[in-house]
Amino acid sequence: MDIRSAVELAGVDAIGQAEMLAAADLTAVELLEAAILRVEATRKLNAVITDLFDRGRARAAALDESGVLRGGEAGPLTGVPFLLKDLGAALAGTPEAMGSVALRDHVATESAWTVQRYLDAGLVVFGKTNTPEWGNHCTTEPVLFGPTVNPYSPDVTPGGSSGGSAAAVAAGVVPAASGGDGTGSIRVPASCCGLVGLKPRRGRSSFAPEAGHGLEGLVSHHALTRTVRDCAALLDVIAGSVSGDPYNAPAPANSFLQSLTPAPPLRVLMSTGSPFPTDGVDPEVVAAVESTGRILEVLGHHVTPGAGPSIDADAVADAVSVLHNVSNAQLHAFAAAHLGREPREDEFEPSTWVMVREGFTTTGVAYANAIAAVHAETRRFAAGMSGHDVLLVPTLLTAVPPYGLLNQPRGTTRGFFDVEFATTGWTSLANVTGWAAISLPLGVTGTGLPIGVQLMAPDEAVLLRLAAALEEAAPWADRKPAGWVTAA
Repeated sequence: MDIRSAVELAGVDAIGQAEMLAAADLTAVELLEAAILRVEATRKLNAVITDLFDRGRARAAALDESGVLRGGEAGPLTGVPFLLKDLGAALAGTPEAMGSVALRDHVATESAWTVQRYLDAGLVVFGKTNTPEWGNHCTTEPVLFGPTVNPYSPDVTPGGSSGGSAAAVAAGVVPAASGGDGTGSIRVPASCCGLVGLKPRRGRSSFAPEAGHGLEGLVSHHALTRTVRDCAALLDVIAGSVSGDPYNAPAPANSFLQSLTPAPPLRVLMSTGSPFPTDGVDPEVVAAVESTGRILEVLGHHVTPGAGPSIDADAVADAVSVLHNVSNAQLHAFAAAHLGREPREDEFEPSTWVMVREGFTTTGVAYANAIAAVHAETRRFAAGMSGHDVLLVPTLLTAVPPYGLLNQPRGTTRGFFDVEFATTGWTSLANVTGWAAISLPLGVTGTGLPIGVQLMAPDEAVLLRLAAALEEAAPWADRKPAGWVTAA
């Protein structure tokens, strides 16, 4: 396959590519080789940092030889090329640096449960994507691998921590790639790169085999996609739990892909402000949220403008800071075990080192109080949403941020998150509460950069129904960034 043919496939979503395989329009090997050509053609984006091409080729060849692709047994994603984020998506026997210099030689010994679900669904994994050190930043500029370029502009971040995955999907390299979200790490890059980014509700999938949760339940795993139906299909793949998991989300009545039907009239609370101190919300962001509210009204939903549920901003920021400090201290111990020695300070980024050092002195009482604060603010948030089904808010409070803003040390971890939350606003509250939240590319700035609009609800099915309706009413499929893969 030549690069021109590979580029022609770039705009086909994951379900569409699987349908082409089922119709015998091309083979799994051909589909993979097209994706590999697109990786090579977009190396300047620095989105893919680990090539697993031979592994992918062996998998694609096995699928072709099995006959499953055309025997009526294939699932909706069988044979589709897929990339894994290099954090929270371990694949046994492959590099797993997690964006950290200290783990530059680390190789995963076990596959994450979610990754095994991807493999069992027939996805063809052929590479890993860039991520900031230990997912600490809502930008992707690790010292180890260097910054990932936003396909929309080299002057602004692709977001993080799933920035490599977002850039690869936004540029047309793959239709979908995995991600993880602890304070917005799927939704922020979705907003920065013009994609669909869903953070599932707490307990939707398992952290097995190595963990029961991430950041005391703040973290969820899912993917970055260009279409809502791909988002739903991938959620079907990872939905479920392992015996003994600390959190279990109720099983959906139907598959998420089958649930993309019009939603009954919903009560939507719309807020264009911020729950955290900020210098103000960008007027173009406000306009995108208000435009989405008007579309929802036309679709038959009841939209009420308001301030949004109130929370204790200090309590949330303090709790998130403490949980990150403890997590970073634990990862420092993981790095020490891997290296067989104490890691050096120069093997960590400055902002990570602040979190590590604070983690060393965090007391058990402070940790327990942080967990209690998370639970208290969850109840407060839920009470504030009484009488409403969905919260409509900005994904980012600003236009797409520049590089060098969201990864810098601020003297303290709390100072670090004060800067982040002044930019991201509502995203962390979905992590704190465990609610599902989705960012949709429903706005565009005057300079052509994407604007994400965020919907939050206790369950994903409600959000996916709304997202599918919004995708039809205000389609974004034809938008292509300047960095979209080309045959040149």
